[in-house]
Amino acid sequence: MEPPDPRNLVPPGRAAQFAAFVGGVLTLAVLVSADPLVSLATSPPELPVAFWTMAVLAVACDARPFVPPGRRQSSAVFPSTCFTFAILLGWGLGPAVAVQAVAVLVSGVRMRHAPWRTSFNAGQYACSLAAAYAVTRLGPGGVFDGGPLAWTDIAAIGGAGLAWLVVNYSLVTAAVRLRFGERWWPNAWHGLPFELLSTGSLLLLAPVLVTAARASAALVPLVLVPLFAVYRMARLTVEQHQLASLDPLTGLANRKALLTEVSEQIHRHAERRARDEPDARLALLLIDLDRFKNVNDALGHEVGDRLLVEVSARLTDVVEPPDLVARLGGDEFAIVMTRLTDVAQARDLAGQVVQVLAEPVPLDGLPLDVGGSIGIALYPEHGEDFATLMRHADVAMYDAKHRNDTVAVYTAESDHNSAERLSLLADLRRALEAGPAGPPGEGDVSAAPAVRGGDGAMLPAVPTAPTDPAGVTPTEAVTHERPGHRWWSRHRGRSPIAAHDDELIKRIVTGADPILRRAAQSAESPAPDEVWARQVRPDEPPEPAGDAGGIMMYYQPQIAIATGELVGVEALLRWRHPRRGMVDPEELIRVAEQSAVMRLLTRRVVDDVMEQLAKWSAAGLRLRAAVNVSVRDLHTGEIADQIADRLARYGLAPDRLQLEITEGALMADPRRVLTTITRLHRIGVGIALDDFGTGYSSLQHLRRLPLSEVKVDRSFVLGMVDDADDAAIVRSTIELAKALGLRVVAEGVEDERSWRMLHAAGCDVAQGWFYARPMPAEELVAWLARYRPLRPFGGHDDADLPHRRTR
Repeated sequence: MEPPDPRNLVPPGRAAQFAAFVGGVLTLAVLVSADPLVSLATSPPELPVAFWTMAVLAVACDARPFVPPGRRQSSAVFPSTCFTFAILLGWGLGPAVAVQAVAVLVSGVRMRHAPWRTSFNAGQYACSLAAAYAVTRLGPGGVFDGGPLAWTDIAAIGGAGLAWLVVNYSLVTAAVRLRFGERWWPNAWHGLPFELLSTGSLLLLAPVLVTAARASAALVPLVLVPLFAVYRMARLTVEQHQLASLDPLTGLANRKALLTEVSEQIHRHAERRARDEPDARLALLLIDLDRFKNVNDALGHEVGDRLLVEVSARLTDVVEPPDLVARLGGDEFAIVMTRLTDVAQARDLAGQVVQVLAEPVPLDGLPLDVGGSIGIALYPEHGEDFATLMRHADVAMYDAKHRNDTVAVYTAESDHNSAERLSLLADLRRALEAGPAGPPGEGDVSAAPAVRGGDGAMLPAVPTAPTDPAGVTPTEAVTHERPGHRWWSRHRGRSPIAAHDDELIKRIVTGADPILRRAAQSAESPAPDEVWARQVRPDEPPEPAGDAGGIMMYYQPQIAIATGELVGVEALLRWRHPRRGMVDPEELIRVAEQSAVMRLLTRRVVDDVMEQLAKWSAAGLRLRAAVNVSVRDLHTGEIADQIADRLARYGLAPDRLQLEITEGALMADPRRVLTTITRLHRIGVGIALDDFGTGYSSLQHLRRLPLSEVKVDRSFVLGMVDDADDAAIVRSTIELAKALGLRVVAEGVEDERSWRMLHAAGCDVAQGWFYARPMPAEELVAWLARYRPLRPFGGHDDADLPHRRTR
């Protein structure tokens, strides 16, 4: 059984108000046309042949009106408009209404309109004709009464046509608004050009037609030629508009049509939400073929085009109207699902699409296997406009690809390019481009002789700091050590040291860091504790509104477990954002590593760390600093050139710097990464493999790479006390690294038992909150003055190590 035409139906909940509107239009039509129709009933024989010719043509032409092609049919073009308007101008309102009513009845039967719709159309035209007739009566009299036309007659004809258009279009727009709840002005404005072009042309033909009819009735049929021209013009206009919204290869809707459809549906679903209807959700599904590029490269674009046509046919078979399938370009398709209650319905359709795409496509006897990844974004949860829904569906689609899945629904966690993160990335770039802050003119010691540290590292000389009461300069305080007594305090975590010792530490810190030294020369300088509580440098002015904040380096000590000696530090990046405060380091790296900003960030970190190493060396501290680098940094030789330049500039020994790389960076592009690592190794820079055990090819890397150190991932160290499996992994990693001659560093050491277990397992170095938290450079020097080496008692006894039960 054929389903009913949706244009003959009224949505539930709107029948009452729509019926009242239709009743009002019919009542008005009866009131304005009743008297003219009664008068017509008494004088039909007096009407000329030209009138009857026009009446016959009006009814005949409306038996086959022009219906624009397209998925959504707009208002049909009825040629009877030309004839009935001409009859109105020539013989009055009664004959025009009568002919128009018969033509509407014939077209209603021909197009299978519901009785209420046919009645409304008849009333609508009657009101339009009545408005036009009222305008003609405003003139001096009959427009076509046999005399010449004056300018007032021309104005009356134009006004009558305009009145007909305004009344008719307004009634139709109001009816659509009441039936479907569509927006009044955008929809009316969207359909107005077509209405002016088609119906307006028919109305302008009417004066010519009635003039010809006055001369001879035989001239009336000649109007069929311009009518056909109007018909063809309207069709071509609609077809061009339709082609502009279609993909030429597949015949599906294109991006422009998708934008129009989603925007329209968003408004409709917003109205459903306002009425608390359950089916007020809209889903946008973005589909990307997984192996289409392989087909194009292997078999050519012609076969690829045929494959796209077949895929579009399969999608059309799965998606039922009124849902829309569109091709965005290349191998990307989109589906718009309307009136959903939850995301499960969108997932169900996505599952069907995955199934049809999983079936091989036979082309020229060759079965082509192309799958698809689908991302889903839901209105209103994931966006309330086309651009947001489209971007979030794209994020979900790539999330599905990265997870080797077929379908993914958008989640904020998978959005690495959200507006917030893009703003954060822009702020980070500004902070990096701003560079280290410092008042101009201060600390200018370019003319002073250089100060050389214990390993030959050089820094510009500074004015000699005042000595303490004992006559010891800050540098001497660092390098001098009395026999049997270390220059740091005896007890870790003990009470604050004496006041004169605090003053000595302050001088040590000030002499080791030129920035703090410049601040100390200022008349009013905040105390170091106050400075780092605000996380800005002492000589920096207050951050202006909109500033990107400050990039700074924190350092976490690395301690030799057996002796308790400080052997190095790991440099950790910190960024205080002016509005967000301290940005989480993991989020900072996630934001930066997706863009070229990562290279700027690494360059800044290397510069700051090597400058700090030179400062420490000038103060008598010989430390090794470890710096993390990303895969972007290792793709070119730029970082090797930068490090070689900085080593020469500061006179630092290459072994003072160590770069930490992850297995993920190695696997991204092994050839280019290995080339860069080899260059760094030849320079003398140490290479450490970070997060060891979390990758997939650790043993191969240990064998091939010029490594000097392996870092056991904190996830294993944190769990080794309670988890026998983690303890076994840590112990095996240490044994393997030792067998290969590599130093082992354990990160994430946070309690004494873990520290003792690592010593029992033979680990070389440890870092973590058990020793010290990450801290700024000057706090590290103060920490060193208080630190007492911790040495575990006993040998490598593994009695405390948890053992795995036999399975």
